[in-house]
Amino acid sequence: MSYPDPLTAKAIFLDKDGTLVKDVPYNVDADQVVFETGVFEGLEIMQSAGYKLVVISNQSGLALQKFSQSDMDKLVGFFYSVFQQNNLQLWGFYYCPHAPASDGIGCTCRKPEPGLLLQAAGELGIDLNKSWMIGDILNDVEAGNRAGCRTVLIDNGNETEWVKGPFREPGYTTSGLLDAARFITTTTSATNV
Repeated sequence: MSYPDPLTAKAIFLDKDGTLVKDVPYNVDADQVVFETGVFEGLEIMQSAGYKLVVISNQSGLALQKFSQSDMDKLVGFFYSVFQQNNLQLWGFYYCPHAPASDGIGCTCRKPEPGLLLQAAGELGIDLNKSWMIGDILNDVEAGNRAGCRTVLIDNGNETEWVKGPFREPGYTTSGLLDAARFITTTTSATNV
């Protein structure tokens, strides 16, 4: 019996704060979560094009004791529920619980490191070369590029440093997720990727 290549799936890796939802620092209260305009329509377009939807997020509030693991678990459950209510499947919610490294030596999962994308790809059978990372700062772009994905920057004012580097150039820049979805699905259908 032959088995299909496990790396046939393609994904959209999505930053949470500032990309899917309004950026409220250290928020884990579902009542305070406000989804960005056009998010669900954009997610539906990408899901309909065959992409798995996966959240990739830095959550240093855990290490900094701004909120508890139980609070974080409830927020993750909330995201799964909201996706389901909007006829979307959230395939995974991966997050880095570590604080930024002050000594320059940190974990391998905090963006701009690609660790969470690599973990998700391994666990979900995702081909990174067929996938995209969408985020609102260049650390998101760098993580996606370093993982081997194509990248989109949501330029909504959240990137304030604009530190350039070899992995920090997005493939596309836009002001919102809906336009990103249209760009990705148009681009990939034109190239059959």
